[in-house]
Amino acid sequence: MKIQRNKVVIIGAGNVGSQVLYTLLSSQSIAELVIIDKNATKAEGEAVDASHATSFAYSPNIKVKTGDYSECADANIIVMTAGPSAKPSEVGDRLALTSKNLAVVKDVMEKITQYTKEAIIIMVSNPVDVLTYYAQNYFDYPKEKIFGTGTTLDTARFRRILSAKYLIDTKNVHGYILGEHGETAFAAWSSTNIAGIPIDDFDILNKEIVLDKKIVEEAVKVTGHEVLTSKGYTNFGVAKSIERIVQAILSNELSVLPLSTTLEGEYGIENVALSLPCVVTKDGIGKRLETPLSIEEVSKLKLSALKLKEAFENAYKA
Repeated sequence: MKIQRNKVVIIGAGNVGSQVLYTLLSSQSIAELVIIDKNATKAEGEAVDASHATSFAYSPNIKVKTGDYSECADANIIVMTAGPSAKPSEVGDRLALTSKNLAVVKDVMEKITQYTKEAIIIMVSNPVDVLTYYAQNYFDYPKEKIFGTGTTLDTARFRRILSAKYLIDTKNVHGYILGEHGETAFAAWSSTNIAGIPIDDFDILNKEIVLDKKIVEEAVKVTGHEVLTSKGYTNFGVAKSIERIVQAILSNELSVLPLSTTLEGEYGIENVALSLPCVVTKDGIGKRLETPLSIEEVSKLKLSALKLKEAFENAYKA
């Protein structure tokens, strides 16, 4: 079936899926938004509510509706947000959700593949790295067309923290959080820079500011837990991350974003999905960038890989 121009299907009408719907509603690039959920009544309510916003001046006239998986047949992009999320009382390792959400992904992928193997699938549900690996490798779908949001939000938080520290526009802060979207994520300090100045050199130039790298990394990791504990769920940050990825795809930007994909020998790692900088094209992942890392950073990346492999193997065999 011919792909409908700039059509995005969102699977899951929970806190994240509904926020993705409302965030993408302001996009000037999308022509049609469809939201799918097991609770068809909830999905219909979200779609109707969102569609009313298109009546306002300067709002794009996006077609918004609900539907079933047949809507995937001519979609450009499918955003997968379905499955249980961590609750405030369960704050901790995202990997605790593995078994439940592997079953959800199996059900969703089997339904998607009945209608398309052409749409780009963005995995959002946690643990995003494990679920991305499963979706990429077990359903005969083009691998480059499936990837996870990975550490995109973690990286945004990282850059924001540094920009506030040095009073520099976030867009001039360049650096990545890599590896697992979770407890073993780490900052690639060796390639972090501000306006082209390596972070260590920039720190020397700003003697009145003391940068504690461990505190910064810890702040990145705990932010999500703090938001979850405070409001009961997280949705704004991840929705904006998805909007950024969707825009990069629809505009064929060739932007570099830290996304989760299955590694094929980079840094001596394979058969596991985690985040590295990736070139995003209209067809999905153009390539992964094996950015220079220090020996310590490579060790941290391998630790992420080991933890994620074990999590998948334990859950998949169960």
